[in-house]
Amino acid sequence: MFKISNPNSEKDLVAALKRGEERAYTELLSIHKKQIANTVIGMLGAVPEAEDVGQEVFIRFFRNIQNFKGDAKISTYLTRIAINLSLNELARRKRKWKLFYTGDYLEEIILNSTLSDHQDQDVRIDLLRRSILLLDEKYKEVIVLRTNDAHSFKEMATILKLPIGTVLTRYSRAQKKLIELLNQ
Repeated sequence: MFKISNPNSEKDLVAALKRGEERAYTELLSIHKKQIANTVIGMLGAVPEAEDVGQEVFIRFFRNIQNFKGDAKISTYLTRIAINLSLNELARRKRKWKLFYTGDYLEEIILNSTLSDHQDQDVRIDLLRRSILLLDEKYKEVIVLRTNDAHSFKEMATILKLPIGTVLTRYSRAQKKLIELLNQ
């Protein structure tokens, strides 16, 4: 079994995956499935498509394992796949909504909701999650990576392949936009 505390474990895991060892696939899933689920749900919301996207992340990784060079950590690689597939799903969803619906249902919910001290925490968390879904993709991805997955700004820059200054700016703007949404 592979232990995360062992610095060679990730290399050993990748080598076992490349050999097609079934236990390595099981181990990879057990180590990373929660993180990937959090990322995908943070980007898409708790919708049925989120599970499909989460599964597709691992399928893509497994199909391309022979090309994995280990320049980045597995978690970074998987998170990048999760972000890309989530963005693809959001684009698909936008195209679908444009065909069938002219308004934005989520925006309507936010505008008709008030955040008060009398609401319980679950209601406020739900409102925040719905507000995150309204953000532009570039803001949503930094909020999700920071709040759901607790990535450092340096890790976020690596995952998103952006300069750290851009990540910091996007995060600051995303926070301001969320505050605006929640104060409406």
